[in-house]
Amino acid sequence: MNARHASTTGTSHLLLDQQLCFALYAANLAMGKVYRKLLATLELTYPQYLVMLVLWERDELTVSDIGERLHLDSATLTPLLKRLQANGLLDRVRSTADERQVVISLTAEGRALKKRAAAVPEGVLCAVGCAPDELQTLKQDLDQLRTRLANAL
Repeated sequence: MNARHASTTGTSHLLLDQQLCFALYAANLAMGKVYRKLLATLELTYPQYLVMLVLWERDELTVSDIGERLHLDSATLTPLLKRLQANGLLDRVRSTADERQVVISLTAEGRALKKRAAAVPEGVLCAVGCAPDELQTLKQDLDQLRTRLANAL
């Protein structure tokens, strides 16, 4: 079925190029490639980078605190944390107040990595090719979209 026929039969909304989900998916793939290149020198994957961003904002968080911030469950987060620990970037210690909780804290090496990571946002801005205020507006629009989708569930 060609595009002309699809529109005349009332199914143009089923064309791939009309799908918001595909636009987001394709943009996410492209963004992932940009981050992969930028994070290679830091020896971090994108999900690991997100964990480090959370800990650079506020150190000594529980696994559930990090998961809440990143919208990840502990089953997804735990392997990431173990890998970061194996790489010497963070420590995982059971809470003395509640042994069910694991507290994550940065090592000296993890804190030092923050300085090297400072170039990543600049690299993304350069790759995106738009002004910082345009990028901020786009981010706000995506945040609103995420909130609306979460509320629709």
